[in-house]
Amino acid sequence: MYYPEEIVEEVRQRNDIVDVISGYVGLQKRGSNYVCCCPFHGEKTPSFYVSRSKQIYKCFGCGEGGNVTSFVMKYENCTFPEALKILADKAGVKLPEAEYSEEAKRRESRRQKLLAVNKEAATFYYYQLRSERGSKAREYLDKRALSDATRKNFGLGYAPIKGEELLIYLRQKGYTDDLIRDVGLAKVDERRGTVTQFWNRVIFPIQDINHRVIGFGGRIMGADDKGPKYLNSPETEIFDKSRNLYGMNYARTARTGNIILCEGYMDVISMHQSGFTQAVASLGTAFTLGQAGLIKKYTKDVLLAYDSDGAGVKAALRAIGILKDAGMSGKIINMSPYKDPDEFIKNLGKEAFQERIDHAENSFLFEIRMLERDYDMSDPEDKTNFHNQIARRLCDFGEDVERENYIEAIADKYHIGFENLRKLVVNMAAKTGGYAVAPVQRERPKSGINGKGRNSLKENTKKAQRLLLTWLTDNPQLYAKIKSYVSPDDFTDELYKKVAQRMFEDIEKGRLNPAGIIDLFEDEKEQSEAASLFTTQLPELESTQDQEKAFHDILVRVKKNSYEYYLERSGVDITALSLAIEGKKALEELNKTHISLN
Repeated sequence: MYYPEEIVEEVRQRNDIVDVISGYVGLQKRGSNYVCCCPFHGEKTPSFYVSRSKQIYKCFGCGEGGNVTSFVMKYENCTFPEALKILADKAGVKLPEAEYSEEAKRRESRRQKLLAVNKEAATFYYYQLRSERGSKAREYLDKRALSDATRKNFGLGYAPIKGEELLIYLRQKGYTDDLIRDVGLAKVDERRGTVTQFWNRVIFPIQDINHRVIGFGGRIMGADDKGPKYLNSPETEIFDKSRNLYGMNYARTARTGNIILCEGYMDVISMHQSGFTQAVASLGTAFTLGQAGLIKKYTKDVLLAYDSDGAGVKAALRAIGILKDAGMSGKIINMSPYKDPDEFIKNLGKEAFQERIDHAENSFLFEIRMLERDYDMSDPEDKTNFHNQIARRLCDFGEDVERENYIEAIADKYHIGFENLRKLVVNMAAKTGGYAVAPVQRERPKSGINGKGRNSLKENTKKAQRLLLTWLTDNPQLYAKIKSYVSPDDFTDELYKKVAQRMFEDIEKGRLNPAGIIDLFEDEKEQSEAASLFTTQLPELESTQDQEKAFHDILVRVKKNSYEYYLERSGVDITALSLAIEGKKALEELNKTHISLN
């Protein structure tokens, strides 16, 4: 899908980024910028900055950044054309018919047909629940204490005993058996032909984060009913179980700062009914890294509300590892003495559950507590083995301070002498090859460029280029003073080079537009990285002399890196040789030149 650049620019210019974002989250004025806690990850101290002058946003906590269009895309989790339409409607701009390639038209038409089949099926199931034949299903939902409002909110339905009734209904709506099978509502039986997937079950429509029905879950209503307790749609072109979560379409707007991860549909529905609208559940499969990535778009803080039985504990331990791999923290809600959130809330109420949320257990302490169950603490040998296992796990902390804090907490909880446990951890590290490696933070020189240390040369190079581009964004008049020394070719990263080329052209024309430059990129990660080129933290220096020295140092670093880059490639590339020669001359000239910031 394609819209002309001038239309995209008009829509963006008529939607001030501060006004749009403040419609989603509360912004506070701070200097020339606006700040708030990032809506894309949980935090207590605001690190999300919005610039009215640049028309871009940047979170210095999670790294997200972009312009008004990319914000709407991420917040609403929609495509670029969908975000553009939202903004166009806000500004009263009439969009022209979007242009599609033939292949894009075919794919979109196919996708819309599959979604339409699911929508009709959901409507069919919804009204079956409210018909005379849905009485048994209603009785089951009554026993689960679900209100009519909750049933309506989640679109709950009923698949009648005669499953072919759905086929008749969908065929009357004009849908072919092929489409009905492709969307996962039916399958082929050698004897009976096309047969439906669900019958005599309570139906849970599964929606994506934009409230579109992408699949279904069905539950039997009694112990005498045949088949598995839960049955889910198979994966289809529009339903990827590993990348969707039940209830996420509501949880993403809960704004509680966390997500509660449950095991099943009923837990989610029960919790939402009690006001815990941040609850979600995986879709009949174990929690996946793809689902963790979906959660991470909205928060980094996850609370696990898994069943308290053996299988639930095992699933929780696995989920903790996946959350760590995804760069998130997980805490465990203690459901005792009940099995799951549904039972807990029905017996003790939502206030008691909120208290359990407030006192959720640290995931590492939970892991150790579960580990303890494998040992006989009255047996000295078993107890020693348990302490050794604790020490082994404590070696996984790369930060000295964090490791020391956990040693102190574990020593206190399990009545192990602090120094004894600390010595055990040191010895274990020596046996197993040391502690996990933590990132090294170095003090920043006055120029803002990373000093010597373990940071790679590539990152030092990119940091200098980011600083230079940000400096020119804030002070575009400086470009006239340095354009004889620097060109887009000096930015050796392709994305940086593309940004520099457009930026320099815009400055020459007197219309620098960072928000427009971000739209050169379609990928979210590339948009965030492009935004970082306009928002890198510049060195805070009081005197003009220090500022000029810092700017000069950055410029020299960029030029020196460029010269070395092309010199290395000059043996096999004649263009690189030419750039290296030009770069050396410019670098020699630059080293002798004073650049005034006034």
